[in-house]
Amino acid sequence: MSEPSPPHNAVPSSALAQAPIVAHVVRSGFVESVHRGTVVVTAPDGSIDWAAGDPRGPVLARSSNKPIQALAMVRSGLDLPPHLLALACSSHSGEPFHLQGVQDILAGAGLTEADLQNTPGYPIDEAEHDAWIRASRPKSPLGQNCSGKHSAMLATCVAAGWEPATYRDPLHPLQRAITTTIEELSGESVVAVAVDGCGAPLHAYALTGLARAFGRLAVAEPGTAPGRVADAMRLEPAYLGGTHRQVTALVRGSAGLIAKDGAESVYAVGLPDGRGVAVKIADGYPRAAPVVLAAALRRVGLDAAEAIATLEEAPVLGHGDPVGAIVAVGLDA
Repeated sequence: MSEPSPPHNAVPSSALAQAPIVAHVVRSGFVESVHRGTVVVTAPDGSIDWAAGDPRGPVLARSSNKPIQALAMVRSGLDLPPHLLALACSSHSGEPFHLQGVQDILAGAGLTEADLQNTPGYPIDEAEHDAWIRASRPKSPLGQNCSGKHSAMLATCVAAGWEPATYRDPLHPLQRAITTTIEELSGESVVAVAVDGCGAPLHAYALTGLARAFGRLAVAEPGTAPGRVADAMRLEPAYLGGTHRQVTALVRGSAGLIAKDGAESVYAVGLPDGRGVAVKIADGYPRAAPVVLAAALRRVGLDAAEAIATLEEAPVLGHGDPVGAIVAVGLDA
């Protein structure tokens, strides 16, 4: 029998409760639904340059945290080539080269798939997902999109001489190092530690801090630990996402930019001039975040028209045909 859930007494942060409408779902010329969200742009010095809503409110950054987690791992002794370091930052699509990369990280640390503790799942790439189903292949930690991060966490434990079997414990030295790195890079306090969908600890802190952290990563000196993480994301964007992923197209299509999408409609970008951008859609529905991010990137003057257009591909379908679109509102300069 499972433990009963504790009484609900939590309240939403201001990043959710005070979020303005930032997107319309338009069907045949009629606004069918709206999405509220918070958007922030930080200046190179980390201050707030522009915001919609209150970005000082804490959010769970979900997989947008992964590059920061990877930085903590590199600082703790993880040493991977760029494609595998990008995989450590990824929510990968589960394509064969992703799965081989996870196996390579594990093998390099003397470990196997059996050591992974992330939640079993199917690949998120549509073709790979369907292939697994046709082959009656069960869900597995390897196929789940966070296996790159988890394999890197295990490899970090081996490199640092830490116990790998308890790597998901929030009090483990690895997770404590991650918390310290998040607070240092974001300039914000971690106000809560939750459990992510993959089973790893997940940190809540101000949305401003997420943007600030990505801006700082984007301008880190080459060869430094943060520089290695940022360069890996830029050099190997297919390992960061996947062949058909918007985040891969965005990083590939804009020189010097880094980006990471996250569950519950979070998106973070670091610009090559040190500015950061972060988006959180209040209802967590994933369809609006890329569209809102595209509007924010246009507002800051990013010269990457094709990549931004890819983010804006969000048709509303009627009988299988486009009859409208999700459009950003209220974010024009």
